[in-house]
Amino acid sequence: MQLHLIRHPRPAVEPGICYGQTDLGLAESPAAVAERLRPLLPESFALHASPLARARLLAESLGRPRLDERLKEIHFGDWEGRSFTDIGSAIDDWAADPLGFRPPGGESPREMATRVLQWLAEHGLTPRTPDAAGIRASPPLPDALVVVAHGGPLRAIAGHLLGMPPERWIGLDFGCGQVTRIDVEDWGTVLRWFNR
Repeated sequence: MQLHLIRHPRPAVEPGICYGQTDLGLAESPAAVAERLRPLLPESFALHASPLARARLLAESLGRPRLDERLKEIHFGDWEGRSFTDIGSAIDDWAADPLGFRPPGGESPREMATRVLQWLAEHGLTPRTPDAAGIRASPPLPDALVVVAHGGPLRAIAGHLLGMPPERWIGLDFGCGQVTRIDVEDWGTVLRWFNR
């Protein structure tokens, strides 16, 4: 199965603003981004997306997406809409525990990854038992799956499927309006290309 992971187009937000689940407008046309990406996608595919407008609008330009709350970006709670400068030294607490830290009223990266990986498992991508390698599909996988979401959820999906430890997922820097392809086979996964 071909898995295509697409990060939403560039949002209309000032640099340095923490926005997580804040529903923002876009700084570029989702239709234009869809046209640019379409040649990189297979002719037919199952389409899933975050319901946040910046992902949903691009997905709707590509087809008829199934929206799922679990594909939303991390919830930054009281930090949403604030500048990182205003948040101040609390950022140091996050840096000290990048997976477990939870902003006031929000969720931790680990909690976000848990909901995203629940979605992934429900759609047929689950680790095999320890005595077998690769990926087990149940129910059968579509030939191609396109997911339009956000940096955090896409890192969790790709990092998990590629067998990376969660501490390394932050290194998967998904570009806005770009697509990454991972092929999921019975014997495992292959990163075909990143950020096209």
